[in-house]
Amino acid sequence: MTQFNIPDTDYMYPGHVGCPGCGATIAMKFALKGLGDKTIMVIPACCWAIIAGPHPQTALKVPILHTAFETAGAASSGVRAALDMKNDTETTVVAWAGDGGTFDIGLQSLSGAAERNEDFIYVCYDNEAYMNTGVQRSSSTPYGARTTTTPGQDWKQTRKKNIVEALAAHRIPYAATASIAFPEDMIQKFQKAKEMKGGTRFIHVFATCPSGWRVSSEMSVKIARLAVQSNFFPLYEVEHGVKYSLNYKGDRPVEDYLKAQGRFRHLTDADIKEIQKMTDEDLGLLMRKAEI
Repeated sequence: MTQFNIPDTDYMYPGHVGCPGCGATIAMKFALKGLGDKTIMVIPACCWAIIAGPHPQTALKVPILHTAFETAGAASSGVRAALDMKNDTETTVVAWAGDGGTFDIGLQSLSGAAERNEDFIYVCYDNEAYMNTGVQRSSSTPYGARTTTTPGQDWKQTRKKNIVEALAAHRIPYAATASIAFPEDMIQKFQKAKEMKGGTRFIHVFATCPSGWRVSSEMSVKIARLAVQSNFFPLYEVEHGVKYSLNYKGDRPVEDYLKAQGRFRHLTDADIKEIQKMTDEDLGLLMRKAEI
């Protein structure tokens, strides 16, 4: 990954109400460094609807439109249309949603916007469960993770939905993954998405949740780094649904990532071996696509 100087300007005020070590808060800090002040955030129900603070307070130095859980894609489309009517081509519209509002409840409006190729950036900060309401399972929750609402069993035994592949299948101009543990890569991807202009761009950000994942707050960035280094969450880009670029290939075992978190503490050696097999299969498929 290319090294560059991280912009000095912050577009967040002190005093947000995120939990200690909140990966979603770190994600917003880096995202805005790449986007700049000519940005409008559309935020559906999620942790960030709370983190920003109650009206009229705000932790952000850019405008926010709060919207319903399922409507981030539709609301962002409307904001973009309004700006176009004002001949405002400078302002970037960004939908900022959690995994519940992206993978599940908001998928229909996101898919509709992507099919129409609406001109905005959709960001999913992924903490792999409905954290704002009590660590309930989402379709982003990975195989093996324990949640508070896994019926009939005490951990999730189905695989995580591959949301980037779902969006890439819409043949949108740009889809990418990013991590709070790799700020240079993340900021550059936001800059790239901003500069592309025209069409739907999607960025899937890995955002640790210490309280939901049962880790100490000071481990937040380390856990995110382990996810990438073990290829549990690979960093890559997809342009127009067909051009794949793998940005980083890790070499650590997935066991290092899993055993650092309380939500995976129940797993046996056989379970971890199965997850390693899944991780290797997914990475192999991604590498073949990148070679093509």
